[in-house]
Amino acid sequence: MLRADRVMIGSNENCKQLTKIVFREVRRPEVGDKFSSRHGQKGVCGLVVPQEDMPFSEQGICPDLIMNPHGFPSRQTVGKLIELIGSKATTLDVQNFEEFTNGTAFNSDKPVEIGKKLIKYGFSYTGKDILISGSTGEYLNCYIFTGPMFYQRLKHMVRDKIHARSKGTINRLTRQPPQGRSRDGGLRIGEMEKDVLISHGATNLIIERLMYSSDRFECYFCELCGMIKADGNCK
Repeated sequence: MLRADRVMIGSNENCKQLTKIVFREVRRPEVGDKFSSRHGQKGVCGLVVPQEDMPFSEQGICPDLIMNPHGFPSRQTVGKLIELIGSKATTLDVQNFEEFTNGTAFNSDKPVEIGKKLIKYGFSYTGKDILISGSTGEYLNCYIFTGPMFYQRLKHMVRDKIHARSKGTINRLTRQPPQGRSRDGGLRIGEMEKDVLISHGATNLIIERLMYSSDRFECYFCELCGMIKADGNCK
């Protein structure tokens, strides 16, 4: 849904009135949209699940987002772990709601003190919880690190990037499809994509992608001299 966000009124170099309207579009998150925490832990949405199928804790807390933990060993974002466990303890400590938890990596609050707060309110010392599956109703056979955290949506969205093409424009010089979505460019098939198609035995698809939809070219040869001719006959 498009909505007018703001209207700017001015004038150009010819002293004519100029009006600019900035529109804002409200979108729902969908599979393929990009999200990120404030620690550079970016990722792509891989599945949108109804809330009744999401896991929940014994207190009835249901997460809004589930992150793959394999991003921590590579990125080594310790600040994200501190923000998770620190904000969890601070949220529970409603008696001292004016106090702040330092979640920076340089002078953060000690995890020992944060763990004592969590134990005080009946949670695990490490910040992990036991969750119940929303689809089966059984306890999940693992501990899950949970807590409140700021997440932001990035501008890289599937709706703006989706692109498909069968046949289209080609470069006159190289007879190759142009590059880029804005120019109705071709979709590149690299070494790995080619190997996947070969392993599946998709011969016709390989021919269609690598020749018919790419740099196919028709020309005429003279039967007498073998030269390329416009009409096929040697005069």
